[in-house]
Amino acid sequence: MTQQATFAAGCFWHVEAEFRNTPGVLGTRVGYIGGHTEQPTYKDVCGHRTGHAEAVQVDFDPQQTSYEQLLDRFWELHDPTQVNRQGPDVGDNYRSAIFAHTPEQESMAQASLARNQPRFSRPIATQISAAPKFWVAEEYHQRYFEKHGMASCRIPGQEVG
Repeated sequence: MTQQATFAAGCFWHVEAEFRNTPGVLGTRVGYIGGHTEQPTYKDVCGHRTGHAEAVQVDFDPQQTSYEQLLDRFWELHDPTQVNRQGPDVGDNYRSAIFAHTPEQESMAQASLARNQPRFSRPIATQISAAPKFWVAEEYHQRYFEKHGMASCRIPGQEVG
């Protein structure tokens, strides 16, 4: 039985590519979550008028990878101590957040945050909440790196933690 997980960790292009290449992940889609407007567009979200985060919704097979393993991957992909930014990307749409699809996921996310806090010299700023409606981003954002022959948008020399 397929399950879903939703993560916001900065630029959704990078996060999507990393999760898509994670064993046990069956599919991904980038989009917007956690805001206050219906049917947000990329322009709206980047204009900081909607309150949405850029996020990745992950379909996974729990027989092949666990939610805990996806959480571990989430902490590795970005600096969760930064508030409303990742690298040069600044704004509430780049915040670090975990959107839980079940109370069990929310509990596991809280426990994972507590386990990972000692890895970082600053407090983790990641928001953990129940998953509201996820708005799928425009088609040109889906599998962006693959469509453009890019490997990553990671900043060379950027250290996490």
